[in-house]
This record gives sequence, C-alpha cells and structure tokens, in this order.
Amino acid sequence: QVQLVESGGGLVQAGGSLRLSCAASGRTFSGYVMGWFRQAPGKEREFVATISWSGGRTYYADSVKGRFTISRDNAKNTLYLQMNSLKPEDTAVYYCAGDGLRGLSSITTTDYNYWGQGTQVTVSS
Repeated sequence: QVQLVESGGGLVQAGGSLRLSCAASGRTFSGYVMGWFRQAPGKEREFVATISWSGGRTYYADSVKGRFTISRDNAKNTLYLQMNSLKPEDTAVYYCAGDGLRGLSSITTTDYNYWGQGTQVTVSS
C-alpha cells in the first residue's frame, strides 16, 4: 500500500503560481510512475501530467503544457506540480495518483492504484 497526501493548494490570482506537493509513504515510491489529475465542480476527473519513475520523462495534457511542470524527488518520496500562469479554468481539486499501470500512457483514472485526498486550487480572475 502507498499513502499519498497532497498539500500546497490555495487561492491565487490569474497569472500567479502555486506549487503542489504530494508526500508518499508506504511501499517504494521511486518504483512508481506518478501522476496529477484534477476535478472541477460538475466535471469528471481529468489528467494533468505524469512522470516516469526516474523523473526523466514527463507527459502533459495539452491544456497545461508549457505552464505546469511535474517533478519528483525520490529521496524525499515527494511528487511536485509547479503551476505557473494560472487561469480561472485551472480551478479544481488536484489529486496525486500513484502506480501508473501503463507507464507514461497512464492518463485515465483507472490506470492508477493509489490516490491522495486532493487539494483545492482556486484561481480568481
């Protein structure tokens, strides 16, 4: 089992930045493909980004490409999401996901075994 706990969400103005963190405990974090998803009110949970176990490869949704950066520190068992140039449409609960079953092609919720509880990000216009 892996436990995932997100932090770093909050309220920010459009154009601002936030960095989300996801602390992992339990089984070996460094062996897992990890991802970030988000869910806006009334919408389905959607893919944001994923990262290989080493951190050397990443993949992004088109909606965040060039603005968001996913990274990881395996020594600290922590996953990050740096979010820049935030837009009101980025407002959502952001979830950390662990153990992507299809490598960097893990872009649906059913591709992951472990989930955090989510952290709210609100971008005001």
